Amino acid sequence: MDASSITFSFFLIFTGAAVLATIALYTRQPLLIAYIALGALIGPYGLNFVNDLSLLSDISQVGIIFLLFLLGLDMQPQALLSTMKKATPIAIISSLTFLLVGFGVSLAFGFSQSESIIIGAAMMFSSTIIGIKLLPTTILHHRHMGEMMISLLLLQDVIAIFVLLVLLSGDVGQFDITMMLKTIATLPLFIALSMLFVKYVLLKLIQTFDRFHEYIFLLALGWCLGLAEAAHQVGLSAEIGAFIAGISLATSPISQYIAVNLKPLRDFFLILFFFSLGARFDLAVLSDIIIPAAVLALLMLSLKPVVFQFLLRNASEKKVLAWDIGFRLGSISEFSLLIAFVAFDAALLGKNASHLIQATAIITFLISSYIVIFNYPTPIALNDKLRRD
Repeated sequence: MDASSITFSFFLIFTGAAVLATIALYTRQPLLIAYIALGALIGPYGLNFVNDLSLLSDISQVGIIFLLFLLGLDMQPQALLSTMKKATPIAIISSLTFLLVGFGVSLAFGFSQSESIIIGAAMMFSSTIIGIKLLPTTILHHRHMGEMMISLLLLQDVIAIFVLLVLLSGDVGQFDITMMLKTIATLPLFIALSMLFVKYVLLKLIQTFDRFHEYIFLLALGWCLGLAEAAHQVGLSAEIGAFIAGISLATSPISQYIAVNLKPLRDFFLILFFFSLGARFDLAVLSDIIIPAAVLALLMLSLKPVVFQFLLRNASEKKVLAWDIGFRLGSISEFSLLIAFVAFDAALLGKNASHLIQATAIITFLISSYIVIFNYPTPIALNDKLRRD
């Protein structure tokens, strides 16, 4: 993709997104729908105006990295650790439940056993983007509900890394035990080294040059992307690296300044993420997988709130909070899409099975957004009484 085609693609994406977002707001629809619809409309399986998605897809992943970095900036390490103790059994039990449901439905619709295992694994996770982007800022920063949601989503990310390790080992059900042990040992060491670097290097640089706002901005970007890449190189995920980068800076007085200044950059990349999601979907396959995708999506949207509510109530959470978190975690995840793409590239999934996961993700993204926007406090609620930021 040359420079002129990148410029033209960005022109189409952001001008088109602005037009469709305007229509979405006037018709009281979630903005995410506009971005996904635009990708389907002008992508390679639509009008084919934007036909080279590899670069755009890679760029869009930066949006998730920035999202996790900003989440880390807003979390105090001690509060997060105490919440994760309660969240761990909830994350494990819920993930196993959704795995079994996805596996059973896939088998019932004629997919092979190995494909059904992967489809079931893709159902285990909830969307970080949907969950956090629709959570009011005050709840995310200062309340127990925000800490609990972040804990559950992060634990799901850890489980997702193990799933991806299994897929990358070459055969479903076969673990690369050396790689697995390396990952388990690497995580605490990675966190400790990050904290030490922040304490003895990064914070001293910030204190010395805090008058130069451009420098603070560049330092934050370098730290976020550098740690994300380092985490990827040692067998963790870039997303977890970005979160560790954020949480290691959370106790610094400069953390909120960094968070406010990076939000527009995060939104820029997230638009590309949702565009690429719509653009990568082959509409010709839709007729073959629409029924199992609809069944899976409806089951996930129905079961996830019930399962999370039940588990949270048993963990002594309030009923109202339990239902709220359950509905906010009702969609499947960006990691589900990554599992679909990795498994397809490794020839572990056929095209229909891969698109089944993608279609289920898109359906749950859209319906879950509607449920939250129309019923719960959110920064982009259409009802003035529910709009919070």
